[in-house]
Amino acid sequence: MFVGHYGVSFGAKSADRSIPLWVLFLAVQLLDIIWAPLILLGIEKVRIVPGITASNPLDLYYMPYTHGLIAAIVWSCIGGAVYYFVARPTAVRSSVIVGLAVFSHWVLDFIVHRPDLPLYGNSAKVGLGLWNRPAIALSLEALLLLGGIWLYFRGRLSESVSTFVFGVLMIALQSYLFFGPPPVSDKAAAWSAIVCYAVLAVVIWWLVDRRETARGSKP
Repeated sequence: MFVGHYGVSFGAKSADRSIPLWVLFLAVQLLDIIWAPLILLGIEKVRIVPGITASNPLDLYYMPYTHGLIAAIVWSCIGGAVYYFVARPTAVRSSVIVGLAVFSHWVLDFIVHRPDLPLYGNSAKVGLGLWNRPAIALSLEALLLLGGIWLYFRGRLSESVSTFVFGVLMIALQSYLFFGPPPVSDKAAAWSAIVCYAVLAVVIWWLVDRRETARGSKP
């Protein structure tokens, strides 16, 4: 799962508009944001194996510290706690939502991954394998993303045109990842992830958070 995770960001934002959308963009990808440096450091492992699934060439054979169920729960608690102590939200509920956004990554990955998500350590691996059905997987990602955008902007769709266009471009990027050439190496995949997540967070800050902050500051 890639762009579908961001549908959760918009859904969470609709539930609590005090949370910046760029924070939620990072939260839903936190497990992958941590995964990438661990790949670069050789702590977690991935192989490029074209054909291992019909739409994703990554053999994610060792990632207990980020994508294990227990690890995901721990990172979710950490993510919520960091938001609480750094952002100082007026309600604990906001931090809980951020934590749940972090955990949503594991839930959605469970749907698309082949059985490579460990429940504990590097054992008892699960995954429903929707990546082997590219058309269905891509449709699900698009539905989650565009549905999340609609949920957030419902009632004020005139403000959402640029964000919907951004969503369509994200789906095009997802299509390229599904059907384009595989990464040249595990390190290239990790660096691509770091850059991509950072760029998407900056763009959504520019499109949504910056404007909402400016609007809120007007008398």
